[in-house]
Amino acid sequence: MKTILAYIVTIVLIVAMTLAAMFLLVWATEKVTSLPTPLHRAIGMGAELVLGIVLLLGTTWLATHLAVRIFSTKEPPSMDLSDLSKTGFDAPSPPPLGDRSNARPNVPSSGGSVV
Repeated sequence: MKTILAYIVTIVLIVAMTLAAMFLLVWATEKVTSLPTPLHRAIGMGAELVLGIVLLLGTTWLATHLAVRIFSTKEPPSMDLSDLSKTGFDAPSPPPLGDRSNARPNVPSSGGSVV
């Protein structure tokens, strides 16, 4: 029941925000086009573009954020920092592949005698 209510509230909120953003942008367009000087109209158009981007991107962000919160099956696992000490984080790293001087220090060579 709680999830169904969240679905309905999310859908209504997204539709209301999108419609409010569109009505606000149409109102701003009417005001900007009625400005008398070209300089004021240019500034108004720039402000209207920024307003439209902020409103519509905010609506999209909110819609996807709420959808992920509702439809996700479980929370992401928390990062346990105690596992880092078990992996040998401070252990020396193996030599690089190109370094053959000490690649196998305890194995005798096949070409000479061992005393």
